[in-house]
Amino acid sequence: MAEQWIRKREILTELALGTFVSGEALASQLGVSRTAISNHISGLEEYGVDIYSVKGKGYRLNGPISLVDEAKLKEQIANRCFYFDEIPSTNAFILKHAEELVSGDICVAEYQSAGRGRRGRVWVSPYGCHLYFSMFWQFPHGMAQAMGLSLVVACSIVTVLEKLGVKDVGVKWPNDIYLEGRKLAGVLIEMSGQTDSECNLVVGIGLNMAMGEQHASLIDQPWSDLTSQLQMPDKTALLALLQKQLQQDLSLFQQAGLTAFTERWAAADLFVGQSVKLLMGQDEVHGLCKGIDDQGAIVLETENGLQSYIGGEISLRKAD
Repeated sequence: MAEQWIRKREILTELALGTFVSGEALASQLGVSRTAISNHISGLEEYGVDIYSVKGKGYRLNGPISLVDEAKLKEQIANRCFYFDEIPSTNAFILKHAEELVSGDICVAEYQSAGRGRRGRVWVSPYGCHLYFSMFWQFPHGMAQAMGLSLVVACSIVTVLEKLGVKDVGVKWPNDIYLEGRKLAGVLIEMSGQTDSECNLVVGIGLNMAMGEQHASLIDQPWSDLTSQLQMPDKTALLALLQKQLQQDLSLFQQAGLTAFTERWAAADLFVGQSVKLLMGQDEVHGLCKGIDDQGAIVLETENGLQSYIGGEISLRKAD
């Protein structure tokens, strides 16, 4: 770990105790100058950490920070785990090193400077507040074999959260995870390779653990995080379970296809049986959501009968 992050994490450990700590006390405890403490505090704020600073009292965190225990995570995962305090994008790292990886290898970061969501959106990625995770997977029979994969990943996330005691969690087609009716996590799947031959794939997941006020204002849709739970899930445990669940589910998907997940999807689907609309560019399609077909397309009962929709720029909404 870089020297600057060793110091920053030591400071965060002290600030996480919940009381104000003076710069002088931090400098004395860590054996550095008061100026160095001030510089590290400023650096943490630039990485998105919300810190109270009160003259005469010192510093305190304004909200929880959840950091990965790197050693424990690597002990619990059989595959390789690449862990960073900061990185442009965990997905980009996996794609860059795909030729050196095997299915199940993961990349985890505390901060992303260029995190991305679907349709090119920026994924707000403050340091230590959320979970940023990417896993490599290889399909020997090409991109066509991966049809419907994003729905499987959504099922995996729901399964892991439920194992950790998270209630009222579900999915919005194709792969958004909702908690109490608001977005908790998103999935970004990227591929390289051929349609009908070996295909490298990266599964990227961003999950909100503790959203600070300053970052909430940057998000243009209703959001949720895990702070509403009676007990915040441990991020290291969550990551280890997620890697294992994904490895299990992707192996099953590779062997049996999407039909093996039909019941799990139906149980988690938040829109099935509801009147919805699909936004497709300038067009709208209205109907009753009837779930998904065996390709992972959303099925609507419309005035023209049952219709399936998949691919492209499609957004699902409740009907007005």
